[in-house]
Amino acid sequence: MRTNAGLWWLLSVFFLLVFLFYTGWNLLENWNWAAEQNPDADGWFIFTNSIEWVGSVGLLFTAFMAALIAFYVGKVHKAQGGELPEDILTADIDDGDPELGEFSPWSWWPIVLAFSAALGMMGLAVGAWLMPIGLAVFVVAIVGWVYEYYRGYFAR
Repeated sequence: MRTNAGLWWLLSVFFLLVFLFYTGWNLLENWNWAAEQNPDADGWFIFTNSIEWVGSVGLLFTAFMAALIAFYVGKVHKAQGGELPEDILTADIDDGDPELGEFSPWSWWPIVLAFSAALGMMGLAVGAWLMPIGLAVFVVAIVGWVYEYYRGYFAR
């Protein structure tokens, strides 16, 4: 976790530097000497075009989001009080291999769910009439996947 927090802080600083560079470059690109257009302006700067702020705001918010994630991961690391196997140099690969849950390798419902997503995307690309069909297949796939252990051979 300590390594993850450090990487997120590094990303936050990176995006902040890119934000400063991008905004400065954008300001310099859209900032002209007034003396080139008006000899009586005494060399003052003026704006000739509007500045494109979408990239600057996006980069700044990306830096804020990375800092937020870094702060959260750092707080969770301090609250746990222990080290993850990824942070211990003498740890084996098996030390970081916990039981993640129960998975059904024979289940067909994820394939049906992927098919419903494909139908939905085709509905966006081809025609809106495919979207309700994709939504109906999605509902059937989610219900089937959630309740696959309630009936049949694997019921509990």
